[in-house]
Amino acid sequence: MNQLNELNRTIATEMNLYVLIPFIAAILLTQSILLFIDAKKRNKYPWFWGLWGLIQAPTPTLFYLLFIYISKRRQIKRMEE
Repeated sequence: MNQLNELNRTIATEMNLYVLIPFIAAILLTQSILLFIDAKKRNKYPWFWGLWGLIQAPTPTLFYLLFIYISKRRQIKRMEE
């Protein structure tokens, strides 16, 4: 009976991985593409942001928002003054 339970857990874990891995891959790929496109529009190291977006999530997106968007808003405020 113990062996049967262990087999069921193994099968369930493998099934979870078959669902989880494509989901994570889709998130990373989408994040990478969006970061690359936006960074390319702004001429702010698009390849760096795109590659970093493929490696992990959501840290690159958070840093991109901090470094690119906030710095852009500061520049706009300075120009208005």
